[in-house]
Amino acid sequence: MKRVFAMVMAVVMAAVMFAGCSAGGNNNASNNSGSGDTIKVGLLGPHSGEYAVYGLGVRNGAELYFKKVNEAGGINGKQIELVVYDNKGDDTEAVTAFTRMVDEGVTALVGDVLTGNTLAVVGEANAVNMPMITPSATAAAVTVKEDGTVYSNVFRTCFIDPFQGEKMAAFAAEVLGVKTAAVFAQTGNDYAQGLADAFKAKCAELGVEIVAEEGYAKGDVDYKSQLTNIAAKNPEVVFCPNYYEDDGLIVTQARQVGVTGTFLGGDGWSGVKNYASADVLEGSYYCSGYAPASTDAVKQFEEEFVAAYGKDTLNMFAATAYDAAMIMCAALEKAEETGYAPASEEYKQAVIDAIRTEGPNVKGITSEGGYTFDEYNNPIKDAVIIKVTGGEEVFDRMF
Repeated sequence: MKRVFAMVMAVVMAAVMFAGCSAGGNNNASNNSGSGDTIKVGLLGPHSGEYAVYGLGVRNGAELYFKKVNEAGGINGKQIELVVYDNKGDDTEAVTAFTRMVDEGVTALVGDVLTGNTLAVVGEANAVNMPMITPSATAAAVTVKEDGTVYSNVFRTCFIDPFQGEKMAAFAAEVLGVKTAAVFAQTGNDYAQGLADAFKAKCAELGVEIVAEEGYAKGDVDYKSQLTNIAAKNPEVVFCPNYYEDDGLIVTQARQVGVTGTFLGGDGWSGVKNYASADVLEGSYYCSGYAPASTDAVKQFEEEFVAAYGKDTLNMFAATAYDAAMIMCAALEKAEETGYAPASEEYKQAVIDAIRTEGPNVKGITSEGGYTFDEYNNPIKDAVIIKVTGGEEVFDRMF
């Protein structure tokens, strides 16, 4: 591990405001790349609106690590200056915010957060060769163009949709031993459809019959008609790969109309315990990249995070964002060796190159073995199965 990490881990969390960080949703930084003693890094995501728990988790997790680096002296003596924008979960807002970040001289980006928002940004980021690590956007297309060309500047610390869908199908077949399943996913949602497609394909391979498949539109709140259709088929499991707020309501209504099967989900379920009763969620499982309280390093991260931000935004994406910040700092430190100025084309390329070369040395919160990236810039690491029991989301197993 490079010297910055040894310095960082020796620092005790301070209560002072993070130097250069815009505490509000929008950035107040000057329109240049810095005064020579700072490196500007963008943080972009939904910090307000229905998906704020994801965006704030990412913002807080990344900020926590960047703050520790600054308190330890920064990168090569330079402070990291965060340029923070709230995209409100809107694709157009996301692109507009990214353009502003570029105008303000950011060197790299941690984000975007939601899959759809990130897909809207990646083309813009690739056009200017902006180093970009998303902690949470799971669609395969985030790092790969339609023609199969990889976005060389875009990486992630989370799993991709096919991986999650395949894992939950394998878990259903191999661990739960089921033979029948249903799928209930939001139509038109890249995340939900990606997981659903992968789940169905893997089920076919493993001999699990999909006996019912239903969908719903964004904004729907009454799912009883579709769920009644599912109940009539009596599936042993229901794969519901949506976001936590919808999923909590879906499971509640499913139990009301007689669905008895075990519910399964993807990492969008993180935080679902706050959106349905413990009784209806009991025994559900979802795929995650984060195992709470599983190691001493994870426990330390959780203690520091709660001390700084409270419990409300402590979730998987806070952890993967912390890891993204760790990787970015390792890459920035390597880029500093070139002598180029932050935000210059040469410097940005050096950061991109270093994300891949330095990642394996970064022992993160969600990947203790380091971050090795495959040919599509996706991390190679195990999945965590989370079980909802007693009203809590708890670590069940690695799978």
